[in-house]
Amino acid sequence: MSIPNGENLPPRATAGRVGTGRVVAELGRPETPEETAARKAENTRLHRANQTTRNLILALLASLAIVLFTVLLVVRPDQTPPTYVDYRSIAAAAQSGISTKLVAPKLSSAWKSNTAQLRNGDQKSPIWSIGFITPKQQFIGLEEGLATTDAWYATLLGKAQPTGAMTIGDIRWAIYNQTDASAPGNFAYSLAANVGTTRFILHGTTPVTNGKADDSEFKTLAQAISNELPLSKGN
Repeated sequence: MSIPNGENLPPRATAGRVGTGRVVAELGRPETPEETAARKAENTRLHRANQTTRNLILALLASLAIVLFTVLLVVRPDQTPPTYVDYRSIAAAAQSGISTKLVAPKLSSAWKSNTAQLRNGDQKSPIWSIGFITPKQQFIGLEEGLATTDAWYATLLGKAQPTGAMTIGDIRWAIYNQTDASAPGNFAYSLAANVGTTRFILHGTTPVTNGKADDSEFKTLAQAISNELPLSKGN
């Protein structure tokens, strides 16, 4: 039986077309406008979070690059070699007009001097000074007080008391061992001696092994001084 002109046709089936949004596999149907808005908001949040993390990493890398540049190029340690002086030549030049012998001990080439000068002391008496860098890379200062009194010792040694004595060559030396002091500086170990009207102080640093100071370089310097003053007699 024919149906003329399509009259009374049933409506076309539209099953499965819940909406016009994108089909979500997990749902098996198009997402609702609310779900679409939620999805876009979450994507925006994740994008911003990833961008923030990326920016933090880039900023950290830039900071590390600046620090590395500063360490390698800006704060590079000074490579200038230390300056040494010819203390024997300086002593010879300073000897003019000084009647007392200015000692300039003969030592091996492993001994270096970073300073040598004649100056006025606290008692207005000339003080001849030499600073030595020893073969063991320690410091020993030689101070020769010309026509000074025993009070001169206190200006350098303070209230330190002798801890012993020894004779090297013709000179008797008092020992001041302060290696166990909290901050002895360049007076951790010292030797002091009278030679006529001249007074000597040797002071500096020295290696310490098992609580005992290694005074071998002090002895080497003291012997070289005695060799400079072969007729002297220490008190």
